[in-house]
Amino acid sequence: MGLAERVRVMIVDDSVVARNLTSRWLQDEPGLEVVTTCRSGREAVESIAWARPDVVVLDVEMPEMDGVEALPLLLRAKPGLAVVMASSYTTRGADLSLRCLALGAMDVLAKPTKDQAQSEDYRRELIGKVRALGEVAWRRSAAASRVANEAAALARYAARSVRTGAASWNPVRALAIGSSTGGPQALSAVLKAVGPVTGRVPVLVTQHMPVGFTAALANHLAAASGIPAREAQNGEPLTGGAIYVAPGGKHFSVARSGAQVVAKVEDGPPVNFCKPSVDPLFRSAAEVYGAGLLAVILTGMGSDGASAAPVVAAAGGRVFAQDEASSVVWGMPGAAVATGACSAVLPLSEMGPRIARVIVGERS
Repeated sequence: MGLAERVRVMIVDDSVVARNLTSRWLQDEPGLEVVTTCRSGREAVESIAWARPDVVVLDVEMPEMDGVEALPLLLRAKPGLAVVMASSYTTRGADLSLRCLALGAMDVLAKPTKDQAQSEDYRRELIGKVRALGEVAWRRSAAASRVANEAAALARYAARSVRTGAASWNPVRALAIGSSTGGPQALSAVLKAVGPVTGRVPVLVTQHMPVGFTAALANHLAAASGIPAREAQNGEPLTGGAIYVAPGGKHFSVARSGAQVVAKVEDGPPVNFCKPSVDPLFRSAAEVYGAGLLAVILTGMGSDGASAAPVVAAAGGRVFAQDEASSVVWGMPGAAVATGACSAVLPLSEMGPRIARVIVGERS
């Protein structure tokens, strides 16, 4: 993305207050330009041809035409468009948002209440997500350097493996996955491909998502994969054949309790500006499962999980990262790859099958 280029943003919300506030926040940011605001999904569909946005902030629930109806029409009108769903903190809002993610939206934001701190968090997340997704359109030009960077990172991993002996093939005892922007779709694809093989191990998931949305995510993953899924509960034993999702607004880690491994769900300050954060999950799982841990970092903005990747590798575990071409945002996996701790950098289409082969004991 060149210095003279700006991310063009369309805001779609039936609330004039929300439109004006969001527009002001984005207009005040260098490199961002609000090209139009719309009161309904229908107005957005009618405006997209001339507005030519890079990113659309789309309200989920609106009269006349809501976000669920408008989304596929917007994506059809402008292929490659990045859409962020803005939703209220309700069960219905969360369910509709997950539906939109399955239809092609890239991320979701929980609209703030009148709480000032919550509004500030929303403003920060909104700006960060719009900026990151706006740059997706320019990511393709970096394809050549991506291949070179990934090859160099894998070479560093191979050299480290020779020094530490971390390349030994140990049975997988737990699968831990971290993701953010684009993660719900990626998680569904991976877990569907892994399938019944997960009956051998617990699947531990940290997806950056607001409070109230992760229960809907668990239901979404269960439906997509056929594997039971739920929000992790503090102190519950972790067993094979189940997916445990970090609750929104809480950190999820694991610990030993006698002969069992149990979930730890705790409040606390954000880690890497995230809550839940991938780092506590990966670090604790490396300590508990050691060489039996397979950690996977999927698409997402930021660098959460990267500092824990070498910890997993040093314990003898394996780290897989999604490649740049198939990531919505290559922030988290790219940062992990840069540490040299990843033993594989894979397109999304290959991630699930590779995980399944490793869990059943194939050396691939």
